[in-house]
Amino acid sequence: MITQILKNFNSFGFQYDLLDWYYENKRDLPWRQDQDPYKVWVSEIMLQQTKVDTVIPYFQKFMEKFPTVYELAKADEQEVLKTWEGLGYYSRARNLQSAVKEVVETYDGKVPDNPKELGSLKGIGPYTKGAILSIAYDLPEPAVDGNVMRVFSRVFKIEDDIAQLKTRKKFEELVREVISKEDPSSFNQAIMDLGATICTPKSPACLFCPVGEYCQAFAEGVQEELPIKTKAKKQKTLSYMVLLVKNNKDEYLIEKRLNEGLLANLWQFPMISLKEVGLEGAAEWVQKEYGVSVRVKDKIDHLTHVFSHIKWDLSIYEAVTVNEKVKDSRLKFVSKEEIEEFPFPVSHQKMMKFL
Repeated sequence: MITQILKNFNSFGFQYDLLDWYYENKRDLPWRQDQDPYKVWVSEIMLQQTKVDTVIPYFQKFMEKFPTVYELAKADEQEVLKTWEGLGYYSRARNLQSAVKEVVETYDGKVPDNPKELGSLKGIGPYTKGAILSIAYDLPEPAVDGNVMRVFSRVFKIEDDIAQLKTRKKFEELVREVISKEDPSSFNQAIMDLGATICTPKSPACLFCPVGEYCQAFAEGVQEELPIKTKAKKQKTLSYMVLLVKNNKDEYLIEKRLNEGLLANLWQFPMISLKEVGLEGAAEWVQKEYGVSVRVKDKIDHLTHVFSHIKWDLSIYEAVTVNEKVKDSRLKFVSKEEIEEFPFPVSHQKMMKFL
């Protein structure tokens, strides 16, 4: 199959023109200052489902705080989550720290350059593995993400559904054949830059493309129809009541989420499922669940927060309590100033202005 796709394809010319363009036009990104595998690893984890411009300040802040695997391995998880705060997809940070600890304990602090060892680390999938091996260690390994599949689906006019695993594997085989063996690091980064700046999802700048002469989709005028991807399932909406509970010391009640699942180990204001409890039963539920007597007052605001698979519909209410102590270790009464020390998800950060 791959042999047939590459029949009559000028791989050397493609590599030469792509790399010539990249050397002249590559983006100046902080993780490209050297080929430190730890920096490449952190950047690739941060860039998952997140735009480059958003990642840059987070990467710089993260590196200032945890410049090597040793600092990250010994850091408190809450400090790591606080540094990650606002970047979202927090399991990335937890998995990264877990994997870094293994690198320190098992590999004496050296990020493995062996595909099997590297791929066994928590949170490192085929793409991240390929990115680290090629960018940091100059190994001709494919690093296939959405950008890469978009570029190659157009270059070779591949009409397979990129949402399917078998299609991704097909592109991995294809990249493995086409990748530059002399400079695989630059080749993979060049494809990423090409997809981000020229071969964009909508209105690609084909007339400025350095490899336009090799592109079958452009030749046939179907570049905007590719890649083909089935639509994701409709997001499920979950409705919650969020209570900003204040005691008579002007402290607010916060709770730590469970150590597994969505937003694990982050802090939030108490959330109550409107489907399960309802507005009328909120105070009784808080008493039963938290052992805190509250009086729910006025509704302050309403906001929605969208995740990849669900949407939170949040109604924010003011509440008061005379309780000054809580028994559950996951609960704390803290001042407005102290709240700054705890990692909160973006949706709850937006509520801080009402305190």
